[in-house]
Amino acid sequence: MQFMLILNETPEDFARRADPDQAQEYWGGWNAFIGAMAQAGVIVKGDGLQGPAMATTLRIRDGKRRVEDGPFAETKEQLGGYFVIEAPDLDAALDWAAQAPSAHSASVEVRPILPMPAPPS
Repeated sequence: MQFMLILNETPEDFARRADPDQAQEYWGGWNAFIGAMAQAGVIVKGDGLQGPAMATTLRIRDGKRRVEDGPFAETKEQLGGYFVIEAPDLDAALDWAAQAPSAHSASVEVRPILPMPAPPS
């Protein structure tokens, strides 16, 4: 069964990525987490994302596109990246999510992947 680990980070987490004094520790935690998942063979796909300041939000209202710079909401946590993993059940997916560095400073949302229906024959 596939699950998406949606990795949320705080503004402080995003700042640590680029801070020369903190970047090594920040990336070291993520590299250890990614390495453990890779060694276990559970990673299907994953990507980190640039910070929320680089986001562009699109909405269609009254048939017209509205494009705004920045994230869709001001919150204490923003999407920092994701992994799609293969796990036997939700408990196993939660065990992996608990090892993500962002679980300790922000949150990790775990969602089952919706299987695509077979095309009509």
